[in-house]
Order: sequence, then C-alpha cells, then structure tokens
Amino acid sequence: MGTPDFALPCLEALIESGYNINAVITQPDRPKGRHNVIEFSNIKKTAIKNNIPVLQPEKIRKDNWPQRISEIGCDLAVTCAFGQILPKSILEIPKYGTINVHASLLPKFRGASPMQRAIIEGEEITGVTTMLTDVGMDTGDMLLKKETNITKEDDICSLHDRLSIMGSNLLIDTIKLYEQDKIVPVKQDDSLATYAPMIKKEEGKLDFNQDALRLFNVIRAFNPWPGTYTSYCGKTMKITKAEYSDDVNDSSIANGTILNIEKDKMAVKCESGILYITELQFEDRKRMQLCQCGHNLTCGITLGGC
Repeated sequence: MGTPDFALPCLEALIESGYNINAVITQPDRPKGRHNVIEFSNIKKTAIKNNIPVLQPEKIRKDNWPQRISEIGCDLAVTCAFGQILPKSILEIPKYGTINVHASLLPKFRGASPMQRAIIEGEEITGVTTMLTDVGMDTGDMLLKKETNITKEDDICSLHDRLSIMGSNLLIDTIKLYEQDKIVPVKQDDSLATYAPMIKKEEGKLDFNQDALRLFNVIRAFNPWPGTYTSYCGKTMKITKAEYSDDVNDSSIANGTILNIEKDKMAVKCESGILYITELQFEDRKRMQLCQCGHNLTCGITLGGC
C-alpha cells in the first residue's frame, strides 16, 4: 500500500527480491498539472508493468473494501506513505501483520510530513523506521531504524530521494529478519512523540519576524511544493533559494527590510540574523537568479508590507 514516489523504491525492492505481491493498493488517480490531466502514479505504472492487480479505494474503510481485500488475502502487508489510516478490519487481514516504512526516527515526527518538518525544525539527524502498523497514526511498535545526517545543502528533494532508497533497503532487511523471528518489536515512548501535520499552502508565506535560520529551513523544506513567497511592491515574489547569516541587526530597522542588493544575493533583515535571497520568481515570470533581476529591485523596501 503506497501512493507517492517516496513509496516506489519499496515496491521495486519487493519485486526484485522475488516476493509474490497479490495486489498494490494506492490512492485513486488524481488530475495533475495546469491542465488537470488524469495521470497514473508511478506506483500504479510499476504495478501494471509487473502484472500486479491494482486497487484504488477512495476510502479504504468503506464501500466493501475490507471484504474485497480480505478475499485477496496475504501473509504480510507493507505500507509506505499510503495516505489513509488503516482500520482494524484491514489490519486483521494479513496473517503476520502489517509493516510500515516511515520517514523519520520514531517517535519523532509522526504524521504526514516528517521530512519537511525535520528540515524546518533544524534537525541535524533523521532517518527511516520500520514498524508494525496499528490503528493509530504511526504509533505501532518499532522494528528497525537507520539514520542519516541533514546537511545545510539538503533540501526536501535530496532528503526525499535519500530516505526513499534507505527505506526500501531497510524494508527488505526487516522482512528477512521478521521471517526468521529475529526482531523484537520495541514500543514507542509516547512522551517523546512529536507530530508532522500535513503541509498547508499558506505555510509558505515568509514571516520575517522569525529568525533567518528558520526561514532558510522553511525555504529548503517547501521547494518545490508548496513554495515560499512574500510580496515586493504589491507583486507576489516566490523565494526558491536562499542563504543566511547570524549577523546582528540594527533593531531600528523593520524586519523584512531589504538591506543590500549585490550581484548574486539580496540581504533581508529578520528578527534574528539576515536572509540572503539568491533565487526568486515574480508572478508570471520565470525563475531567475539575483544577477538576472537585481537591477529591478530596490534597497529599503520592506517585503510583505505592501
């Protein structure tokens, strides 16, 4: 059970390892792009290519889906970013339970957006966890974990790709050890749990009353989606790349003020530190580096204030 591209390496690893996959269960096809064209997910395309039946419940707990899935049956179910919480009626179907691949070091960042939240919160280490799925949201007993560093060069794309491969390798290791009864499930400490709620588009609006490091992290976490933005002289300005410093600011200058514009970066005052915008995009314009548009920008403007 999986839907986005993050889950694709897990499906591919199961196929390559020779497991008999009775079905792939994924979310219904959705319209994509500017023209709202219905397109199959890569999960569905891979299943079809490998002659694996595909099921696409709108809501897996309703419309007779538990019975239909029960009729297919399986020894073990695997979930990775499926997008729906599984009811007890589904979890009781696999003979040996359901293993979930989650993109955080549980119990940190339970929920829908663990990778983005880890970057935003300035985590230096994250990873993947395999766990036994229960009726809660990422609350089941943990099986295996693998860590990786989050560097300042990472954004959501690089972290996503790295964790997806790590997750697929950890999944196969988990299943092999699980088959041999060599894993002792470990209960999560709920007192240490943090949550990673679904990303909302409005979270991309930059608030320069925050620290420069925080904004730098938000930009990395939200590029390409939902993107980060502010306004410049009444026009929406998307921020796609930035740097930051901890330099001390003049407290008499309003947060969000453009302090300086150089060939390759624009310095903006934050509550603490300075955000250096290096790549941006105005509405109805192509993305561009500062050297391509800096001559059209003016110091002293307060971003977001128009």
